[in-house]
Amino acid sequence: MSTSAIKKGDKKIIKGWVFYDWANSVYNLVISSAIFPIFYDTVTTNYFKAQYFKKDIAIAKEMKLPDNVEVMVDFFGTKLSNSVLMSFVLSASFLVVSILSPLLSGIADYTGSKKKFLKFFCYFGSISCISLYWFNPAYIEFGMFSLFLASIGFWNSLVFYNSFLPEIAEPEEHDKISAKGFSMGYIGSMILLILCLIWIQVLKLPVHWCFVFVGLWWIGFSQLTYRVLPNNVYGRKPKAGLWRGFRELGFVFKEFKQTHRLKRYLFAFFFFNTGVQTVMLMATIFAKKEIKWPNENESSGLIIAILLIQILGAFGAFLMSRLSNIIGNIKTLILTVIIWLGICYAAFFITTPFQFYVLASFVGLVMGGIQAIARSTYSKFLPETRSHASYFSFYDATEKIGIVLGTFFFGIVEHLTHSMRFSVVSVAGFFFIGLLLLFFVPKNEKGLIKGYGLD
Repeated sequence: MSTSAIKKGDKKIIKGWVFYDWANSVYNLVISSAIFPIFYDTVTTNYFKAQYFKKDIAIAKEMKLPDNVEVMVDFFGTKLSNSVLMSFVLSASFLVVSILSPLLSGIADYTGSKKKFLKFFCYFGSISCISLYWFNPAYIEFGMFSLFLASIGFWNSLVFYNSFLPEIAEPEEHDKISAKGFSMGYIGSMILLILCLIWIQVLKLPVHWCFVFVGLWWIGFSQLTYRVLPNNVYGRKPKAGLWRGFRELGFVFKEFKQTHRLKRYLFAFFFFNTGVQTVMLMATIFAKKEIKWPNENESSGLIIAILLIQILGAFGAFLMSRLSNIIGNIKTLILTVIIWLGICYAAFFITTPFQFYVLASFVGLVMGGIQAIARSTYSKFLPETRSHASYFSFYDATEKIGIVLGTFFFGIVEHLTHSMRFSVVSVAGFFFIGLLLLFFVPKNEKGLIKGYGLD
């Protein structure tokens, strides 16, 4: 579709927009949550065993490490726990995203090039996922750099993708469409995960190829989005250099500071979403380290739990959308954050696979729901504006700075206590602060869209 304005409520455009969730969510599941974390922990553990026992990997991987020995990796000469390294690398990637997205969004808004930025970071992230095919624990710096770049590509693309939501639909439709996007993402990523499991478990083919599949899936299905989203929503024709994009961001920031409800909501979002994203990113590593799996069922048990979360995540996004229509967005978020608090405290005590499955069920129900409602609530609270990418860059930067803090804090607590259980409990503090701040989000604000079940 060439340069043109979007007609709000156009089903074809909405369907195309939703399909980007279908395309990119495979990164979140296969790379962030399922295949790669298990693969990463396995290969780094086996490599450490080979060094510890001074045996070949084929022999050493069958040997058991003493209980007091922690798996370590050598990263540019520094010895770190393998899980701590992952949390630090992800933290660094989110820090880069939090800096880049506001700067680039101002340029995108001023030049009308949101779609171009969306495509660039999509391809950037996809190719980085494909490069994980060459992951080797002996050269772990290269592999972690690929993970670092893939994270930047995925999360930076989302700020431009999310900013289309207030442009394709009226506010009363935002909850439904946002939830539909997350539901499609859970379903699509679950399909690829099942195909990857067939590839690994049934066909007995190398795991590395799954990372290639993620990149190809992401690039391929995103074309359905690019076909229908306009290149320049408001037909902007800048007459000066790109530096004016930075001025655009400055104007939007001044306008943002004058809001009251939006600012308070964003502060609350910073804390409760920090908890959500930290749990999501570190859950698989936590389960692999802290749950007493039967040796022969560890990987399959983790995958079952992840599939359970995906199925319930799709249902949870739909359920929370319906609930928000009844009691309002803020009350729905408050209820969901309370459930998250219970999940964090329960995680400290669970030890068996069955207990983990029960906890995973609750995670699934609230994971998709809180993300969908958080996104649509922010969209509804926006003032009348044409600078949606700039506004969503504040949302995105808030999210990423929170993840930097959350994952770094998670890693530090584990490093100091030598237990991921204390790390999970510490995350509850973010949820608690976010919960308190949600109670101070006002019902209305002059100049902002009112109604639509927000109160």
